[in-house]
Amino acid sequence: MGATTVPSTTGRWLAVAAALLGWMFDGMEMGLFPLVARPALRELLGPGIGEDVVGNWFGVITAGFLVGAATGGVLFGWLGDKLGRVRAMTLSVLVYAGCSGACAFATEPWQLAGLRFAGALGMGGEWALGVALVMELFPAANRGLLAGWIGAFGNLGYVLIGVIAYALVHIGGDLDAWLIQLGVSEESTTWLTVNGNWRLLMLVGATPAVLTLFIRLFVPESDRWERAREEGKASHWATADLLVVLLGAACAAGMIAVWALTLPMAIRLPVTFVSIIITAICYLYPASRYIRRATGDAAQQRHLIGRMLLGAGLSGVPLLATWAGVMWMYNFVDDFTKDPATGISLVPEARPLTMMASASGAVVGCLIGAVLAGRYGRRLIYAMLCVLSMITLIGFYTFNREFNTLFLAWAFVLGAVTAAFYGWLPLYLPELFPTVVRASGQGFAFNFGRIVAGVGALQTGALLKEVFHNDYALACSVPASVYLIGLILIAIAPETRGKPLPD
Repeated sequence: MGATTVPSTTGRWLAVAAALLGWMFDGMEMGLFPLVARPALRELLGPGIGEDVVGNWFGVITAGFLVGAATGGVLFGWLGDKLGRVRAMTLSVLVYAGCSGACAFATEPWQLAGLRFAGALGMGGEWALGVALVMELFPAANRGLLAGWIGAFGNLGYVLIGVIAYALVHIGGDLDAWLIQLGVSEESTTWLTVNGNWRLLMLVGATPAVLTLFIRLFVPESDRWERAREEGKASHWATADLLVVLLGAACAAGMIAVWALTLPMAIRLPVTFVSIIITAICYLYPASRYIRRATGDAAQQRHLIGRMLLGAGLSGVPLLATWAGVMWMYNFVDDFTKDPATGISLVPEARPLTMMASASGAVVGCLIGAVLAGRYGRRLIYAMLCVLSMITLIGFYTFNREFNTLFLAWAFVLGAVTAAFYGWLPLYLPELFPTVVRASGQGFAFNFGRIVAGVGALQTGALLKEVFHNDYALACSVPASVYLIGLILIAIAPETRGKPLPD
């Protein structure tokens, strides 16, 4: 394709197909660990381990995953602005698919944490790259609907992995027989299917790798990015600047280590506060330097950095509530379905069904959230979602004490309301940044919110253990208060409805 070629209608829809599949597999990767965490950690930590240790490792690995996604958003956003959306997206999918499959071979919790971090690098990059590519290939009139599908397909990945897990539970002993018939040894079959099939499910996470061939062969590059490259606007990145990003990632990793070592709160809290500030500075540094080189305008630099921080705050609110509150529902349902003597759930299908219900609601919520924002304005709908999400999150953990149809209905509603933000964000964030910094800008905005969410995930584990004595209703209702911050941030955010994407 020539540098100034405008992609055909077919090319545009191939790009949409690739991006939607990529987000679906993103969702599948994100849903994998919450789904298998408890049986996997109980196996890796050994028999007789306490629930508090399992919960602490769940928080640590979740936080590491979110830090990895934030780092990947910066690194792959840089690659997307420098090398093109399609090339960088291909690499990002390969990274997260390969690391997810490798998780099946983990023998220690720290190995699982490391692989989840590495895989999240690619997943965080794919989100920003796909959004930038699709939004640049389509006119403004299509943005609301496209944003809804972006969020919907991400949550469809949760549904998909939930369905697979549910099917494996119900196949039961026949699964072992089928694997042996396929030539898998009896020893390997047992290894794959023990403790809720968690290793087999991790191997399923490697399947998105096939998507990379489709992306590389058929998906056209963004014509907006091609024009920016021709004009020399994509040549202002300095690779050395990214070393500072690695320093930020190391700082965030140190913050997680402080929580993993269960040090006193007097040490944890100040270290966390300082780490967040240093990490934000490190992640912003390459973008700041790039903007200065590209524009030579200090005022423009300050404006775009402000937009990045605003976007990070608007993303961080729903992300923190999701990972510090909503995503603990899978441990929550285990809490009242487990055998008190063994700690193993007596209802093995409870987790998959909960994920399927919540994620199905999220698919609906993403579509509705984006459509409403396109019709009634970005600010009004974000504020409305903050209020509804706070009420629903508190209600879910307060009024559910047994696994039944009502519990699944609550999970559906909770997923629909709290995930509607993920239809809103891919609509709004691209509208904050010009083409030459769009992938990096929204990559930082969305993924740095995951750093904040990682802190929340660590806090929930600590609250469960040290403050609320494994009372999920109290511990997971605390993150609901973050929506009040969202109401403040959206009050100062610009309204972008009806405006074209900035060039």
